[in-house]
Amino acid sequence: MRLWESVQMAAQTLLAHRLRSSLTMLGIIIGNASVIAVIGIGRGTQQLAASQFASLGPNLIFITPGTPIAQQRTFTLPKTLVYADAQAIATQVPAVREVTPQIQQQLPVVYGSRNTSTLVVGTTPNFTVVRSSPVAQGRFLNQSDLDRDNAVAVLGTDTDHALFGSRNPIGQDVRINNLSFRVVGLMQAKGAFLGNSQDDTIFIPITTMGNQIVGNTSPYGMEVTFISAMAKNSQSIDAAEFQITNLLRLRHKIVTEDDFTVRTQEDILSIVGNITGALTLMLTFIAAISLLVGGIGIMNIMLVSVHERTQEIGLRKAIGARQRDILQQFILEAVILSALGGLLGTLIGGGVVVLVGSLTPLPASVSLVAVFLSVSVSGGIGLVFGVVPARQAAQLDPIVALRSA
Repeated sequence: MRLWESVQMAAQTLLAHRLRSSLTMLGIIIGNASVIAVIGIGRGTQQLAASQFASLGPNLIFITPGTPIAQQRTFTLPKTLVYADAQAIATQVPAVREVTPQIQQQLPVVYGSRNTSTLVVGTTPNFTVVRSSPVAQGRFLNQSDLDRDNAVAVLGTDTDHALFGSRNPIGQDVRINNLSFRVVGLMQAKGAFLGNSQDDTIFIPITTMGNQIVGNTSPYGMEVTFISAMAKNSQSIDAAEFQITNLLRLRHKIVTEDDFTVRTQEDILSIVGNITGALTLMLTFIAAISLLVGGIGIMNIMLVSVHERTQEIGLRKAIGARQRDILQQFILEAVILSALGGLLGTLIGGGVVVLVGSLTPLPASVSLVAVFLSVSVSGGIGLVFGVVPARQAAQLDPIVALRSA
């Protein structure tokens, strides 16, 4: 029997039992849809993380207090990084273009009868350059504000909307931790970073933050939350990281373990990528179990089909059908079921990815490699799990089959 004739007969047989065929494909459909959706959402998460890290600014290096192990063990970071460290990096590290330290705390902010809790960031005028954060209205902090401990503030857009609504905030006074600050600027909207709004912020001079709000919390000087440094270019990042590490080791008189951590944007993005990649792989493995369950379902239904079609098999053998023809017939039925289920599952999984992309910030990303592998694996599952019932059908004795009918 020709292959095309076998395909036609297999399709006709499956169409004759539409409900059973649909239920048999269900496991394959769910498995493929789950695999495609999980991989697509995982890729979208990695792309979103990459774009958000890029929005922080180019060629960035982050210096945080404490070692990575110490940061994991406690929520309270060591008080080992100070404002003077940032000033030393700015003047003594040739591979660095700009440096901006930050002191930040979540504090209550009040304007008139309105109040909110926002992230108050004490920083320097270089922040707008290092972190690619332009001012939309008014001005940012300047060196005079730092030298005089001026009580001035620049608002993020979310904080502006919470306190002022549609009013112009420039020139108005807000109270931060019961201290009065004059609003001198409004930042451009930046959006969210890893789920946290970058616009729910207020920027004030770092000296004002350290001297009037936070106070002296470190025996080594004005403690900072972290320091952001911008390398001169992408080729200077490794050199800047090396020079910053050596300078801080000298300043902190370190002979054993560092009391700070230096990481580049690429380092942090690699960590995030490894985490999301591992989660995607684990969820994909769990989703792929549905494919195995679907394959077992196909084998079960095909065995039932062999039993129901005993007379048909005996009759076909009696008029000259060979074992190879019967084997081919049942294997094709199993492969068609699994391949069609794989195709439908792929379409559903792709639809889920597109839907998630339209309803969330995640970019829609369907991997063609994942689609090819998923459909191929589905067809392979049908082939593997269809062999046993196909062999059983092919080995039936035609006389016995006709008598048992």
